[in-house]
Amino acid sequence: MAFVGAVADEFGIQMLTYGFMQRAFLVGICIGVMAPLIGTFLVHRQLALIGDALAHTAFAGVAVGLFANAVGGFGISPYLTAIVVAMLAALLIEVISEVTDAYNDVSMAIVLSTGFALGTVLISLNAGGLAVGVNQYLFGNLATVSVENAAILLALFGLIVGTVVVTYKQLLFVTFDEVAAEVAGIPVDWYNRMMVVLTALVVVGAMQIMGVILVAAMLVVPVAAATQLATSFRAALAWSVVLAEVAVLVGITLSYAYEATAGGVIVLVAVGVYLLAVVVSKLGLVGPTAATAATEQRDPVSEPAD
Repeated sequence: MAFVGAVADEFGIQMLTYGFMQRAFLVGICIGVMAPLIGTFLVHRQLALIGDALAHTAFAGVAVGLFANAVGGFGISPYLTAIVVAMLAALLIEVISEVTDAYNDVSMAIVLSTGFALGTVLISLNAGGLAVGVNQYLFGNLATVSVENAAILLALFGLIVGTVVVTYKQLLFVTFDEVAAEVAGIPVDWYNRMMVVLTALVVVGAMQIMGVILVAAMLVVPVAAATQLATSFRAALAWSVVLAEVAVLVGITLSYAYEATAGGVIVLVAVGVYLLAVVVSKLGLVGPTAATAATEQRDPVSEPAD
């Protein structure tokens, strides 16, 4: 952080002279890698909405922490309880799908509703019904990124990125062909559970800035933009990280400059990036359309003879 402060002084970047903004940018950069890294696998597996379900259960985890602190004076970080509850909810989604043969969206809807209901009840009961400031958890807040929470996110960042790097081939196999993966001896159920747990960790980490309501957007929107520009899974993964970083860094800067909610601004920038990616792709400048045109130019299809 001292290095960032020195750079801020050297170039006159006032916002980076504040400790909370340094932590916000650090957390934002980590989110810009973690969210699309996991989101790319989720989108290709048609599980884009799982982030929303886990975000609402993470809110229940925050409520559990606040309730325990107010009633029992335990001094637990709400983000730690959010991690535990979100991980349990992620596993519950998989268990409901497997045991009841329900579609994933059904199990996600059940867990989402239960999690948010539990959170609202605990918040209303907290400290004898006294109001609790939950806006920072619902909408995110740059000023609330503490040193402790930044350290938790860095630990999550290392765990998530390291796990994906080590298991990349297996995750790729399971994502595109579960049946073939099972035949090849890959424990598909285990990797499915691992993926939803990693998603829960990303959601809780991103919740600090994005808030419960908007956190799922970072798992989906940059990935959707990347699919407009990429011609392979690896390229989509790389593009999604780049575009997510653009959205996060520009969004945090604008939210500071105009004193707006960081999560909302980041999502709006991400949506703007997505729309730009769609236009670029439709014009055939980059992406699958451009690749198809280049292929046809190299190997044109012969016209049928009369």
